[in-house]
Amino acid sequence: MSQPERGQVLLESIVEVGTNAFNPAAPESIRPTRIAEFDDLIERTKTLNLLAALNKLIRPGAVPPWLRPKIMEKLTCVPLRPDGVRGTLEFVVSVHPSSTVKASEAAVPQKKGANITQEALELASKVLSNPPKSVTPETWYSTISAQLLQLLDGNEGPDLTKAASYVIGFGILGRQISGAPGTPGYRFFAMPLLGPIQPPPGLDFDKDADTEPGDGIVYAGRYRVLVPYDDLVTALRRLHSLLLLHPNPNLCKRLLSPIILGLWALASWSEPQPHAAEKVCKPALELLKVYLKVAPAPDRILQLIHNLGYRGGYDKNTPEWTYKGTETGLIRIVDARQRAGDLSVSASGLTLGNIDQKASKLLDIVSSSLSDADISTAFLELLKRWLKSARGSKRGEIVVKEAEEKDPIVQLHEMKTLQAMLERFPEKLATQPTHLIDLVSQILAGLGDALDGNEEVIGIALSLLNVVITAPGFRRSGVDPNVLSLIESSLDKLSKAPNDLSQTASNLRLLLVYRDELDPSSSTTSAPTDQQIEDRKTYSLAISYITEAEAPPPIRAEGLNLISTLITSNSPILDIPGILVLLSSLMSDSDEFIYLRIIKLYTLLCNRHPQSVVRELTDHFLDAKETHPLDARLRFGEALLQVIQRLGETFTASLAQETGTALVAVAGRRGRRPKTEARQRREARAQEKRNREAAEAWGGELPDMSDDHDVPEEERMRNEALERIVEGWESKRGSEDVRVRASALSVLGAAVEVNLVGLGKEIVTGAVDLCLSVLQLEREVEKGILRRAAVVFVLSFVRALEEARENGRDLGFGFGKTAQEDVMRTLRYVAETDNDGLVVQHARDAVESLENWQLIRLLPAASERSQAALRGGLMKLAGLEIDPERSLAGRESSTPKPKPKIEEVE
Repeated sequence: MSQPERGQVLLESIVEVGTNAFNPAAPESIRPTRIAEFDDLIERTKTLNLLAALNKLIRPGAVPPWLRPKIMEKLTCVPLRPDGVRGTLEFVVSVHPSSTVKASEAAVPQKKGANITQEALELASKVLSNPPKSVTPETWYSTISAQLLQLLDGNEGPDLTKAASYVIGFGILGRQISGAPGTPGYRFFAMPLLGPIQPPPGLDFDKDADTEPGDGIVYAGRYRVLVPYDDLVTALRRLHSLLLLHPNPNLCKRLLSPIILGLWALASWSEPQPHAAEKVCKPALELLKVYLKVAPAPDRILQLIHNLGYRGGYDKNTPEWTYKGTETGLIRIVDARQRAGDLSVSASGLTLGNIDQKASKLLDIVSSSLSDADISTAFLELLKRWLKSARGSKRGEIVVKEAEEKDPIVQLHEMKTLQAMLERFPEKLATQPTHLIDLVSQILAGLGDALDGNEEVIGIALSLLNVVITAPGFRRSGVDPNVLSLIESSLDKLSKAPNDLSQTASNLRLLLVYRDELDPSSSTTSAPTDQQIEDRKTYSLAISYITEAEAPPPIRAEGLNLISTLITSNSPILDIPGILVLLSSLMSDSDEFIYLRIIKLYTLLCNRHPQSVVRELTDHFLDAKETHPLDARLRFGEALLQVIQRLGETFTASLAQETGTALVAVAGRRGRRPKTEARQRREARAQEKRNREAAEAWGGELPDMSDDHDVPEEERMRNEALERIVEGWESKRGSEDVRVRASALSVLGAAVEVNLVGLGKEIVTGAVDLCLSVLQLEREVEKGILRRAAVVFVLSFVRALEEARENGRDLGFGFGKTAQEDVMRTLRYVAETDNDGLVVQHARDAVESLENWQLIRLLPAASERSQAALRGGLMKLAGLEIDPERSLAGRESSTPKPKPKIEEVE
């Protein structure tokens, strides 16, 4: 029995058994038995076959009204089956028109390479993330979570991993109703990922301790293992896949914020074994860097500095649990209360010899993740904390704020990190000169006359002052006069003191006095404003995020978000040509989320720079040098369409005419691409050579090794037809790709609708003629998408004519009777003879629209009707002039007026 026959038998069986079970006329005594038979049939049917059958039965009229709700209930509950989530994903991909080219690709996307598009992912996410009414959210999410989390492991292929991460990240955790802490979605999807990495505070360990051995809790020596090594590795792998496969910076912030210390402990693990470094330390480090980039808060850096030796738990004195290594190099989470006095499991058990190593590791992460401004802010905060703990002489505290009791270990961490930052980032510390100057003035003012014993503090203050004064662009006029006077007087006092710092203070005083004379350009050049400085930092940070070679999608998305904020605020710091070059280079990105955001940036840029944006997009879409792949050209076409729609009536004059000319040239039949033709010849010769060598090695004609022998004949023929259509889309003998030509006609249609006058008579006439030629001459099956675009263009043209007539706009050209007859005749011929169903339907719609437009033209436009209503009469009809005022004026005047003519029109 063939596959279609089996499918039909299944449909009939479901309808028959469902009718017997739920027919209102059936006796109540036999209903439970028949309902059980119906449930058994549903349970025995394979998931993909069941989805296909139930999807057909929920169509209107397919089953009786009283049976349809039961069918719908079974369909919505399919994801609760053991393989229901994967089956649902595969089925959605198979039925969605944007995902597959061949029907055979849809059933097994990982083996056949189906194209899972953004539209299909959104549909699958809606199906899987919304519990049906018959199931509670707790039951729904608890059942499908195991399946979705397993897909994150990557064992089912990268496409399904990406699909699962989208469903979890955007559909479930991305919504407040299901992704907020405390909701079922968060409990069953976020906690299984976060808990094994850093157990949440308040976890009832005593309850776990009462469990019997063999219940899943592992005992190793004297320590009770709370999270085994494999569970830790699995949680990190799944969290890494969830957050880094899709650009969702907000989700990264929400999920990683609670486990920032756990990630730091694992990322900075001392001398890990190779397997632990690859499976634990590396993903933890990547997640930590991503978090610091999407949420660059200096407070987080201070938190890590205060916890350089963090090893687990939430109580530094008596941690509840801790990370612990084994002799074989494994890393696990163990119960630390059993060994409360053991420094090896203490959260603060960091030896002096490891502090420098930890501080260096942290600064490596900071330097690769944070901007100079954030590093400078963190340094200033550290310096203030250190100064508060430093004692002066008789005057006590150096700075105004009172000292606080602090953990000596934390003070040691701060001092070591502060010293390392001074050695490694002296140039980064000058990014906030105003704050440094203020801090130096506070230090020097706090010392007063107490110079003895404070040489270390004075040396740091002078070093900071030297960094600021020697920085490019520093000017005395940019410093508060009171602060400047205080610093100069303090330097004068220090220069006279009998110590080693007197000469340094004297040199700095002279440099500060004559700084502007030493660099005249800095005094004549206007200094940038604070906002310009911040914008420049934001721009540099965004560019670094976008252009980083191995930046994950959330980082690139955050960079594009920063660019978007600068464009929205009309920042003068933007380099428009550079931004356009950058965006065009990213249009070939394989991640659909990235290039969709880039298209949005183009629409934002066109508000201020329409000509630059439109010409840039047109040039890349035209691709005269043949440097872009097909996908990139189609994306440029989509971006150009949205930009034109955004410009509206401002898309006119030379800009519209240049763009229209280029689009007509791309959509035409005479486009030649010599480089593409040469490449096709090389590929054909190489393929012919491979086939010849394979035939010689086989000793005859190669056998058919495809696995579609069991495919029904009808489906096989359909697949072959679709393959021929796809092959026909590609350019032949250097001609333009059919998909690009169809895209050009679509963009032209949008341009006609937004501003028909702006394009001009020549371009519009040429485009109409081109569409008629396409419909008459290019009748091949593979040219169906091109003919559809041609008919849609005619529809857009008719709509634009009617809109212009309604608004009373003079187009400067018309749509004459002869042209109307040509278009109508061609459309009617296409509607009767074309081999593409969509083309036929579009042609019929276009004929109907054109006929309606011809009738509507006989009525006055909306503006004329409104004027007639105000005057209380009829103004005019096409072919019949009626003007009461003119008639009355003619009777009152002595000058004879021509009588109105009545003409008969068709």
